[in-house]
Amino acid sequence: MTGPDTPASFKLAYVPGVTPSKWVRIWEERSPDVPLELVQTTAADAVALVREREVDAVLLRLPIDREGLHAIPLYTETTVVVVPKDHLVAAADEVSVDDIADEVVLHPLDDTLDWETPPGKPALERPATTADAIELVAAGIGLLIVPQSLARLHHRRDLTYRPISGTPESGVALSWPDDETTDLMEQFIGIVRGRTVNSTRGRQQAQEKQAPVKKTPAKGKRPLAAGRKPQAGNRRAPQGGKRGKPRRRG
Repeated sequence: MTGPDTPASFKLAYVPGVTPSKWVRIWEERSPDVPLELVQTTAADAVALVREREVDAVLLRLPIDREGLHAIPLYTETTVVVVPKDHLVAAADEVSVDDIADEVVLHPLDDTLDWETPPGKPALERPATTADAIELVAAGIGLLIVPQSLARLHHRRDLTYRPISGTPESGVALSWPDDETTDLMEQFIGIVRGRTVNSTRGRQQAQEKQAPVKKTPAKGKRPLAAGRKPQAGNRRAPQGGKRGKPRRRG
């Protein structure tokens, strides 16, 4: 994809816990002449970043205000509860919200799960960030419910996590302005959707890759059917030529 309107690069933002490395690697293989710039952003700033055209697209968590934006859901994360390693929850393979009803559950201001109040007992104050909440869990002040990727991102040796049921799930999506779907944007959409290289070269290249036009045979010549040899026509054998032996009648 070349031309005066082609940007020098494709700028992609992503929120904590989302790992775009696989898609970036495919982009570099398919478009080595168009650098892909990564911009890490917070969950709170992700939508504004793409609305203000500071990036071409953003990988974020749903739900969001979709006015003026496209959003393609990519996958849904498992929700987990983060606890100290010596907590009773750590002995279970999976827990429910009823199992932690008597526990203090922290609710950071940057929480990405779609609920107003988590289960359990509220803490006296809401931590400012998920990272702050992790520190409080390590101090034994409460538990924390987050998408699994955030639990991995903030991993500590003294903490562990278990899947928890009865809570909202976090969906990750690709979002970009709905009035600005460029060829490069189309290409990245194809990458995250798992399309092959032949189907992600943009609209212009797709039009150029049409089926070849069949050649019309020259006048007076008919195309041969596959596997047939040309015939000599209805010529008569020359006079005096040898004839084959007559077949015997049964």
